[in-house]
Amino acid sequence: MIPAAFDYACPTSVEEAVRLLAEYGEEAKVLAGGQSLLPMLRRRAARPRLVIDVNRVQRLRGVREEADSLVIGAMTTHHDVIHDALVRRHAPLLASATETVGDPAVRHRGTVGGSAAHADPAGDLPPVMLALNAGMVAEGPRGRRTIPAAEFFVDRLVTALEADELLVGIRVPKPAEGWGFHYEKFQPSAQAPTLVGVAVAVRRESGSIAEARIGLANMGATPLRAAAAEAALAGADATEEAVARAAGAAAEGTSPMSCGGTPSEYRAHLARVLTRRAVLRAVRSTGRNAV
Repeated sequence: MIPAAFDYACPTSVEEAVRLLAEYGEEAKVLAGGQSLLPMLRRRAARPRLVIDVNRVQRLRGVREEADSLVIGAMTTHHDVIHDALVRRHAPLLASATETVGDPAVRHRGTVGGSAAHADPAGDLPPVMLALNAGMVAEGPRGRRTIPAAEFFVDRLVTALEADELLVGIRVPKPAEGWGFHYEKFQPSAQAPTLVGVAVAVRRESGSIAEARIGLANMGATPLRAAAAEAALAGADATEEAVARAAGAAAEGTSPMSCGGTPSEYRAHLARVLTRRAVLRAVRSTGRNAV
């Protein structure tokens, strides 16, 4: 299908992009890697009056250290995230989860900011941002602000960004000693959407799990924290039996859809299985991811 007619702008600075967003508001769409927006345009699921292509805004690319955090430019491609030395050292969960996104062509064009701003509940990276306690850096006419990932994903394909704000980066805290990470997902085939994804960060003290953060993909209208499982893991022994008991609560408080021949009960089952598997892998990795 041919997209509906739209105007096109290609700013070279954040300020120019923000000015256009302020002028057009909800009638504008931002083009990043295009992996989500272009199919929506072709299906006419999106009919913007203006497409703002930010691919020439160099300030949106790259990874840098700021004190105790990494700041990843919104236009940094998946490929560059995977191979960035800072990301692999300080945010290995993001690197390993990004390796599972799409195929090589998608990873060369798709961007970390585009994935976040699209807010697809089945996306692989939004639950990772929850597990990492990431902050989403937005810039608009009123200045810059950082939105916690837990407050950023508002509804299906809806974020906390105002209509005149641009996502300019992702701030990821560097992990302290004792943290371990892992991402697990299930998809029926290599090109199929993720049925359920689980991103885990755990902090281990002696033989126990002191703290756990678990992000879930495709278990509701937004990426979710598995709060009941996290609470069950806090202070639990780092044994297979204790982890299995806690993982049994992974689907509590979620609302997975039944669609595409996949009943909600099956997604809940996957959440429990993948959470157990991901937590055990994360526990085993503790100590290998320290700064």
